[in-house]
Amino acid sequence: MLLPMWGCSSSSQVQTPQVPKPQPASLVLATPLQVSYQSELALARLGQMLSEMELTTEQRAELFYERAVVFDRVGLRSLARLDFNRALREKPDFAEAYNFIGVYLVQQQNYDEAYEAFDSALELAPDYDYAYLNRGIALYYGNRPELATADMKRFYEAQPEDPYRVLWLYLAEQKLNGPAAMSRMRERLNKYDDDAWNWDLVRLYTGEINATQLMTNVVKGVKDNRELAERLCETYFYLGKFELAKGNRKEAISYFKLALANNVYDFIEHRYSLLELELMARKPLPPGAQGKNGKA
Repeated sequence: MLLPMWGCSSSSQVQTPQVPKPQPASLVLATPLQVSYQSELALARLGQMLSEMELTTEQRAELFYERAVVFDRVGLRSLARLDFNRALREKPDFAEAYNFIGVYLVQQQNYDEAYEAFDSALELAPDYDYAYLNRGIALYYGNRPELATADMKRFYEAQPEDPYRVLWLYLAEQKLNGPAAMSRMRERLNKYDDDAWNWDLVRLYTGEINATQLMTNVVKGVKDNRELAERLCETYFYLGKFELAKGNRKEAISYFKLALANNVYDFIEHRYSLLELELMARKPLPPGAQGKNGKA
């Protein structure tokens, strides 16, 4: 699931994956994505244009934004944030830049500032779907479930056949009323389910399949290593959330680390796997607490 947001992903050179069969622990791995030649060339070209060409304010803002997106795609988030801020200085009504800045603020757990950034994006572009998603995620992690649910519902209603929108709406609604959220998610699954592999993520949550079945299906139809890495980034994140909701902290940590291992930096599942790990690190198990297998 990508940013802007399911989307901008780097154009790494295609490698045919050696798709392994699921192991007993339901583990599938891809080769971690590397920075592509195309991304390196784009950064060099954009830097040269910014330093050597005579540009209007609007042009400079667009080029700063384009370079920031590439920086973000290759995992250079500090440089990306710097360029997004430069784009906003040149063009204060740049909704997309506010959206990215808000995402970075959520990752830093600066929720109030994140809300302001997303509010600015939506004031400038009221129909900007992904600003609703990202503000909803900020509200979700900021423990404001009613407001998070409202934003997630707005995002879901724009494309209800998208399983990721179904999942994020469920995650928000679950904080308010778990059984009711599950019932509504089952209704959405029954209404919009198709043959797309990612509906299996929803089926995992509803109990129709288990993790082993999910991992068996996730590799079907994969064409190259990039597609496998993207699918695994998404799958391991939602498996982590699934296990965490059941109280299986150790398993959740392992899944979030696996989501990060694919280097799909511009997917929200990568961004928030890191946040989930940071949140768990700040909340260690209480003394005497046991893991799933009787170990702390």
